[in-house]
Formats: sequence, structure tokens, C-alpha cells
Amino acid sequence: MILLALLIVASASAQSWVAQTSNSTASLRGISAVDPHIVWASGTGGTYLHTTDGGATWTAAKVPGAESLDFRGIRAVGPQTVYLMSSGSGDKSRIYKTTDGGKNWTLQFTNPDPKGFFDSIAFWDARHGIVIGDALNGHAELLTTDDGGAHWQHRQTPPALPHEGSFAASNTCLFVLGKSEVWFITGGPGAARVFHSPNRGGSWTFAAPPIRNDSASAGIFSVAFRDRLHGTVVGGDYSKDKEDRQTAAITTDGGVNWRAPASGPKGFRSAVVWLADTKAWIATGTSGSDISTDDGQTWTNFDSGAYNALSCLSSQACWAAGPRGRIARLK
Repeated sequence: MILLALLIVASASAQSWVAQTSNSTASLRGISAVDPHIVWASGTGGTYLHTTDGGATWTAAKVPGAESLDFRGIRAVGPQTVYLMSSGSGDKSRIYKTTDGGKNWTLQFTNPDPKGFFDSIAFWDARHGIVIGDALNGHAELLTTDDGGAHWQHRQTPPALPHEGSFAASNTCLFVLGKSEVWFITGGPGAARVFHSPNRGGSWTFAAPPIRNDSASAGIFSVAFRDRLHGTVVGGDYSKDKEDRQTAAITTDGGVNWRAPASGPKGFRSAVVWLADTKAWIATGTSGSDISTDDGQTWTNFDSGAYNALSCLSSQACWAAGPRGRIARLK
């Protein structure tokens, strides 16, 4: 047991975030790595960022005509093909696409409902994608596409609880796997649930992990799975980001059942990812970052910097993005 504890501490101490110069002061909540060299990020003021050298140099730009939008979500499905999702009331929630590396952007969809609010966007492949939004008419808003975003269709979701909704904190309140599986998560007073569909939103089941949901600022903020059965959710209360009560839960049966870890992340966390090469989970938030090397059972804090979002292909190609244009690469 002593040797195991020493190994876990050594693994955690070996991790660190190395700051990169983003050339932007936007608040960044979206990041999407294509490979170890090409990464995209997004944020406030219609901003998107792009690197082709692993972050040694970043180029920041704004989508023409979208300077007032907050791009909370970005998904790169190839080196040149990227989707941007903005969050905001009604027509402030939009979807843009580029197929030429940002030289030109096409507006694909504008939310027509004044009460609509997009929270996250994800893609199974270059043609099949999904967007989740806050509840409309008592149900979470869900859109899917099977033609690369040329058309988006509304799909039915289970009834929402009063004051239940998703958090547009890191573009990870939605997670897709394989060709058709999808999970999305919620929070709010009395509501912190995980929804699962095996067929791109055709049917749903849900469960309630032991994550705090005692205020409008509390709930589940991020979900990730390393395979069909093993997953992790993180969250807490973003208004009390140093409190570490009920900030994570793990599942070994695809999300049917969830349990709290023996010791969780050391505060509110808005993003979580799996690093397959080192068999570790990484979580981050505005009060720090943590690592788990025992499949989510215990977590060790390794950084106190503020970050919002993560995108990791491996431990050698892993980025975090956060407030005031902050971008860092895992070392």
C-alpha cells in the first residue's frame, strides 16, 4: 500500500501545465485537438484560435459578423473542417462551419426560439453531429445532423425537472462514443442527472450520480467515458469553486449506476478527460487540476491555475483553455 501511494504521488507530481501564448484575451471555453500539432480553441467576442505547431504559435481571429457571440463550443473533425457553437439567448445560439481552416465561415443554424440556449456540440464523425441546449417546453433541446450540419433536426428527450439544465462551461456536458452512443448531463437545484442514448438520441435512460445539486450554480459539468462501460463525471458548485464536496462520480456499467470516489478532485471541476496512454483521468476547473491513476477512485491535485476546458488525445497531446486567453499544454 505504501509503494502504491508513492507511485500515485510520483505520477501526479510528474504532471504540469506549461503555459502557451494564445495572442488573445478572450475567455476560452472550447478547445479541440486534431493531432499533436493542430489544435483549435474558441471563446468570447466571436473569437477562435488555431495552432499548427502544437501551440508554439497561436493565431487568434474573429468570425466576421459574429463579434458579439460567445463561442462556448468548438469541434474540429479534421485539420480544415471545424464547427463553432455559440451560447446565448435565442439567436445568440448559433452553429458555424469552416472547411478551409477558417478562411471562410458558413452560418449553418440559428436558434429560432427566444428561450433557446445551446450548451455543447459533439460529432461522432465528419457527418453525424449533435447539439444539446437548455430545456424548451419541458424538455432539453436536442439537435442532430447526418449531413455535416447542412440540416439539423430536433430530437425528443425525457421530461426535464424544474430548474434543470446543462452548463455551457467547457463544451463537455455532451459526450459521444463509437458510431451512435451519447451521454449528456445536467445540474440545477435538485437536478444532477446523466442521460444516455445508444442510438443518437432515439431513446433515453437516465441516472442521478452523487454530485451536489443544492443551487442554480451546482451540478454535473463534464462527462467522459473511456469505453462503453467506464465513465467519470465531475462538477460541484462553480460559485464555490474551492469546495470539494461531491465533485465527482464514476460508473462501471455505462452509467446505469454511479458512485462517489474514495477521494475526489479538490474543488469544482468543469472538464474531465481520459488519457489512454497513461491510463489516467485528468480534471480541471477554476480552482485547479487533478489526476487519477486508479480509474477515478482517488484524485491528486497537481496544479492550482484556473482553466475551463480540456482536449486531450494522449498525455503527450493534451491542452487546457481558460480565462483571459489562457492556454497550456500538459507536460
